[in-house]
Amino acid sequence: MTREHVDVLVVGAGLSGIGAACRLRRESPQRSLAVLESRAAIGGTWDLFRYPGVRSDSDMYTLGYSFRPWTSPQAIADGPSIRRYVEDTAREFGVDRLVRYGHRVVRAEFSTAEGRWSVEVERTTEDGTETVELTCGFLFSCTGYYRYDHGYEPELPGRDRFTGTVVHPQHWPADLVTAGRRVVVVGSGATAVTIVPAVAGEAEHVTMLQRSPSWMLSLSRRDALADRLRGRLPEKVVYPLVRWKNIAAATATFQLSRRAPGFVRRLLRERVAAQLPTGYDVDRDFVPSYDPWDQRLCFVPGGELFKAVRAGKASVVTGAIDTFTETGIRLASGEELPADVVVTATGLDLLFLGGIRLAVDGRDVDPAACVVYKGMMLSGVPNLAFALGYTNASWTLKVDLVSEHVVRLLKLMQRRGHDVVTAAEPPTPERSPLIDLAAGYVRRSQDQLPKQGSTTPWLLHQNYPRDVLLLRHRSPADVGLTFSRAAAAAPAGDREPATTGAGGARG
Repeated sequence: MTREHVDVLVVGAGLSGIGAACRLRRESPQRSLAVLESRAAIGGTWDLFRYPGVRSDSDMYTLGYSFRPWTSPQAIADGPSIRRYVEDTAREFGVDRLVRYGHRVVRAEFSTAEGRWSVEVERTTEDGTETVELTCGFLFSCTGYYRYDHGYEPELPGRDRFTGTVVHPQHWPADLVTAGRRVVVVGSGATAVTIVPAVAGEAEHVTMLQRSPSWMLSLSRRDALADRLRGRLPEKVVYPLVRWKNIAAATATFQLSRRAPGFVRRLLRERVAAQLPTGYDVDRDFVPSYDPWDQRLCFVPGGELFKAVRAGKASVVTGAIDTFTETGIRLASGEELPADVVVTATGLDLLFLGGIRLAVDGRDVDPAACVVYKGMMLSGVPNLAFALGYTNASWTLKVDLVSEHVVRLLKLMQRRGHDVVTAAEPPTPERSPLIDLAAGYVRRSQDQLPKQGSTTPWLLHQNYPRDVLLLRHRSPADVGLTFSRAAAAAPAGDREPATTGAGGARG
């Protein structure tokens, strides 16, 4: 069987994958490139999620690509607008023509001798599925971090007794009617905070049922600085100015939360209390037991959730579920919440690399046994990068830097005649979880994820300015990388690896 070969294979056509492919297309147009997408459309998360009010949880000046300005006046954008932005970007850079839909990568094996990946792909056809095989010199996984086929749903006692409708936001039915109905949204994260005000205007009543509160902060849907500058300065000037202003604000907020958590707790509590009815029990429903940014902060555009509570259209209930009943949910306290529709906004199931099974020279690779290098490579796995965004800031900020660094790495390998690059394990034995969040969806999946080390470049800083220095300004031939030529391609006497050690690049 003839196997098609491309220089770089990008897996995933969402926000990350399209951004990576566009950068490769712009800066390395001579390389052959393909993008594989398991679904039937571009957009990833922003095409999959269709629940009411779906929106970004970061401002678009940082969630947007650094190389293509976001020009809408809405800084906090709705899902369809973000999807159009991704589609338009793909079209502008010609990447839309490189996307192969209905292609799900099942397995990938690297041959050190050949310096290439053999990639097994399940392709969806009108008659079912068929297996095809591609080869590539470099594999770039941009599959996100969660399962697309289902979300996380905990055991809910008595669910089968409920005569109404139960729906998970990840698979919201297009024909679901909430108008004039009693809706209970189970959860307290960003999805629940989005859905509650979005359906409150038409539903009879909406209740956000949470086991425990989340930290929340109201933000304007528009950016005041961008509004002042737009029309006075060119967009190519406005966009990076607002972008860096927002990066600085997010970084300062996170660092302040880490260094003075008590102060940030009081500040957030005061801001929430000011938007709730007089006498509201703020501590019960809006003050978590954990410190800010131990879990991700929930943003409330325009204070819409608090407006719905003040108007009596929505309420927040904190308590544990005892059981579903025929007509709603009974809590452990004995209180009953009547419902016609129950939305289980209970989170995601993590899935590293989209579930791709890896092997190197015939040996299976367990990602959980690997250590992450620069937040983008796995120790011992050659010619593979992955896009994993920030947990404390906009996802795209980190993904953009990783894509830029991959391009620089590939250019360096081409200049030096290297076919293979491999990250080593860190020199110290300390390991810690890859994602430093106490959120349930992270804790449930930590044993499936690779680890991070205790020193740079194996340590994740979750700090954009530091990563700019590491990924944009430090040489790609950094400590901990080994470069070599593939045995099948290298002439005799030129098959020894060129190793980068503590003293810098060699070879």
